[in-house]
Amino acid sequence: MATSLPALTLGIEEEYQIVDPETRELKSYIQEILEQGRLVLHDQIKAEFLQSQVEVGSHVCRTIDELRSEVVRLRREVCRLAESNGLRVVAASTHPFSSWVDQEQTIGERYTQLRTDMAELARRMLIFGTHVHVGIDDQELMIDVMNQARYFLPHLLALSTSSPFWHGRDTGLKSYRTVIFESLPRTGLPPQFRSMAEYREFVDTLIGTGCIDEPTKIWWDVRPHPKFPTLEFRVCDICTRVDEAVCLAALVRAICGKLIKLRFDNQAWRPYRHHLITENKWRAVRYGIDGRLIDFGKRREVPTRRLMTELLDFVDDVADELGVRREVAYLETILAGGTSADRQRAVYRNKGSFEAVVDHLVAETREGCD
Repeated sequence: MATSLPALTLGIEEEYQIVDPETRELKSYIQEILEQGRLVLHDQIKAEFLQSQVEVGSHVCRTIDELRSEVVRLRREVCRLAESNGLRVVAASTHPFSSWVDQEQTIGERYTQLRTDMAELARRMLIFGTHVHVGIDDQELMIDVMNQARYFLPHLLALSTSSPFWHGRDTGLKSYRTVIFESLPRTGLPPQFRSMAEYREFVDTLIGTGCIDEPTKIWWDVRPHPKFPTLEFRVCDICTRVDEAVCLAALVRAICGKLIKLRFDNQAWRPYRHHLITENKWRAVRYGIDGRLIDFGKRREVPTRRLMTELLDFVDDVADELGVRREVAYLETILAGGTSADRQRAVYRNKGSFEAVVDHLVAETREGCD
């Protein structure tokens, strides 16, 4: 008799831009939005390092439908709060033309310490991401899934890209956010660990030697969350459309479920060298879904789109049990119409205006939330 998969609860955090609708520039306004937002969203809304950023986090969701409802509700409420203050909200991982030099730091001891520790690097963090949490109670199983899931991180990043512009320039990359973020220490792909005990020993060494004061300052693309029994996927750009965000969360759940199923069947996804996976991640950063990733098993380049359809085949036998078949199938819509980065570039080509790109992002962020 087949062993049932664990519940694999879901949660999602999204970081939004606060934008002035007249100038289309970022607006430092988080304190006012927080004061009003906590009356409605309580602890589901919080500040980030810069005052032009606002972060929301969902409740724990048992189904993908619950997660969709949470994303829609949170976006709707934050948009309403911003609009009541004459502002707008954007879900994209970089602003097309605002500069980090002009942004104001959020008041708070954590942010002051971050600025002290990271100096100029902290100020440059004018980037916005999304984090997907998957609940895995068995800690040894969590470490095993993290080790194997590293292979799929470039796939997830390629599907989510939303940061082609920086300071009024087309960077030529689909995820410039990744480049900015990886200037910080303890970012990128995690190393492999043989056990949770080995992972904890690693964390204790960093704390004991003064590298970090607490484990949330390990910012890998996927990590065991230090406070909750979740595996946290941090690799993605923030998705501009709700349907994209839900698709990525569903894919994360399906990948975790498939890897657990393989373990239950005494199988495992073949491990690959850290630097080979990093090569694929760079290709996702540069080209998104329009490039070529390395098929390590075949030792050759393959169009990224083909590997994405193979990813759908890979998770097919767990999609129904996890209730995500319709949502992961939205991957095909992304492949057909492009990611947010692709659509932003199309708007700029047609309009020749970064302000038009911002207007486009505002509209897409609200899409499906009314």
